[in-house]
Amino acid sequence: MKLIIKSLALGLAIAGTLSAAQAADFKPRMVRFGYGLAEDSNQGRAVRFFAEELNKASGGKWKVKTFGAASLGSDPQMQNALIGGAQEIMVGSTATLVGIVSDFGVYDLPFVFNSEKEADTVLDGPFGQKMMDKLQGKGMVGLTYWENGFRNLTNSKRPVNKMEDMAGIKLRVMQNPVYIDMFKGFGANAVPLAFSELFAALETGAVDGQENPVTTIDSSKFYEVQKYLTMTRHVYSPWIVTASKRWYDGLTADEKAALQKAAIASRDFERRDSRAASEKSMEVLKQKGMQINSMSDAELNRMRATTKPAVDKFAAMPGHAEVVKELDAELAKLRK
Repeated sequence: MKLIIKSLALGLAIAGTLSAAQAADFKPRMVRFGYGLAEDSNQGRAVRFFAEELNKASGGKWKVKTFGAASLGSDPQMQNALIGGAQEIMVGSTATLVGIVSDFGVYDLPFVFNSEKEADTVLDGPFGQKMMDKLQGKGMVGLTYWENGFRNLTNSKRPVNKMEDMAGIKLRVMQNPVYIDMFKGFGANAVPLAFSELFAALETGAVDGQENPVTTIDSSKFYEVQKYLTMTRHVYSPWIVTASKRWYDGLTADEKAALQKAAIASRDFERRDSRAASEKSMEVLKQKGMQINSMSDAELNRMRATTKPAVDKFAAMPGHAEVVKELDAELAKLRK
């Protein structure tokens, strides 16, 4: 009798879950989700997790098709597709949003965050939400932030132990003025280039180096064309999951709630996965023969001092002084 009662209770619970999903107002939809990295990267794993969460929440009514390795285009191209309603969801760097909302350049300022915990608190708090809200007037909806991670420097020329070692290195940077000014200040020859073109540029010698988190260096197989890795942690780089506002505005209230719930679940999954993957990637890069070194604290302090003109230039642009002040205030509260 106890077994029968337990079976009945379990059946009722399952039926209740199914009926709740069926009762929710979901319409059959095809959702295209684009991203820049390889399918087997931490980004790719998180996109698949997100897709599975949406499939479950919709009772299978949403068919999420994922497109990795920039097969739908570079970040700016996908952003334009979202704005035009030709694509539903993407994940990409906040740095590539500066052409749409220039305030997003605040996340690219050098040496802003001291740790992943600081970044999580700021991005998931009022400041991060206020930044995402600025996208709605431009045709996009910010859903959540994922972690790309602290960026580090690689090149094929020489070990970089001090700023002077960057002199003459043709370094690919994102198409973002803060990055261009920062690395020019370090003495490198900053070359703005889309990520989708980077491996070929490194392979042919069009550029000598690049800067990215170690997971990206690993998943993109940059160790095949780069010998030296310097752990500079010069910028903490977030990814942001965004949706087309044209598409989003056509969703029901239930669909919007499920989309946001899946976004938050994917954020937590992605950050755990990314941080575990970073440790594994360091081992892989060593095994692949990369020479890895860290800069001294004194040299990193020199780099921080050198970036002041880039920070001042950003803050001097219309409206930027306020966003820099707000971020500084959030960080000051955390560091008390």
